[in-house]
Amino acid sequence: MKAGIHPAYNELSVICACGSNFKTRSTHKGDIRVEICSSCHPFFTGRQKLIDTEGRVDRFHKRAAKGAVALQARKTKA
Repeated sequence: MKAGIHPAYNELSVICACGSNFKTRSTHKGDIRVEICSSCHPFFTGRQKLIDTEGRVDRFHKRAAKGAVALQARKTKA
């Protein structure tokens, strides 16, 4: 690596709005402030559940079951 052309890679603090903070390294100067982190994000804390919109998973399972029944019927006729 050439000397003098790369930015300084320093340790800094990441501070969340929830009060959580952790250390990391970056070329950014000063501390980084974020609104949400893995300590307070609902998905990572388990407070958010994945929602099946409009029953898409159920519709898929029904179609797959119909296909399996039709396949079994074809095999028994043959």
